[in-house]
Amino acid sequence: MQIIRDIAMLHRAVTALKLGGKSVALVPTMGSLHDGHLSLVRLAKRVADHAVVSIFVNPTQFGPNEDYAAYPRDEARDAALLVEEGTSLLWAPDVATMYPGGHSTHIEVAELGADYCGAARPGHFDGVATVVAKLFNQVRPDIAIFGEKDWQQLAIIRRMARDLDFAIDILGAPIARDSDGLALSSRNAYLSAEQRAAATAFPAALTAAAKAIAGGADVGETLAKAGRAIIEGGFDSVDYVALADAESLERLTSLRAPARLLAAARMGKTRLIDNLPVG
Repeated sequence: MQIIRDIAMLHRAVTALKLGGKSVALVPTMGSLHDGHLSLVRLAKRVADHAVVSIFVNPTQFGPNEDYAAYPRDEARDAALLVEEGTSLLWAPDVATMYPGGHSTHIEVAELGADYCGAARPGHFDGVATVVAKLFNQVRPDIAIFGEKDWQQLAIIRRMARDLDFAIDILGAPIARDSDGLALSSRNAYLSAEQRAAATAFPAALTAAAKAIAGGADVGETLAKAGRAIIEGGFDSVDYVALADAESLERLTSLRAPARLLAAARMGKTRLIDNLPVG
């Protein structure tokens, strides 16, 4: 596996990977890889000739009081895992390479980024959209793969790619979960053993709510019940529990397909997100 940190070298390496009409799939990550990330790499290898993974902890998507400095980083471990998966290239730029002096351009996907995590984390999705657009231009993949765990992010990237005419297929990969149902996340490492055990209340509440709504239960009452169950399970607060149109992210008061149940909750200093299809 090649590990590259220079953009000119990256362009030459990707050009070489594409010789003979070979295809490239990009998996953007912030490192601290777990099996959820690796499932994306495995999908990349199924749908393209070469898997390229980027690792970059993007400062522009963190707020002033968020965990940018503390975000877990272990490139050597991550690289070893990627070698085991048969990754062709690891793109691992530093901040100066991604945002050279005088960088002053950002991308805003206005409507899709305003609610949910966008409301709780102002500017977050501007940072995501900007860094993903840069990664698309740097790597020039044929396919890009993102996990469905951050459904709002996936919807925003799909809209950005469409609006800005990126000739890239955007694939969403199913959420990887532990055996007890909790969605895999790098931030799960922040949870104590006691918190980790209590965190299962989150997916359990969403599963019950999705089943109830699909069965005809009142949406508002069901969402309120899910929020209470999350708090009673040991979470300190709930940012949102919402039923949304899966593409436009419009909040729904009654079920219509395709719909997605979206939620975010906080336990101690850790903020977790999750979502489920409904109906």
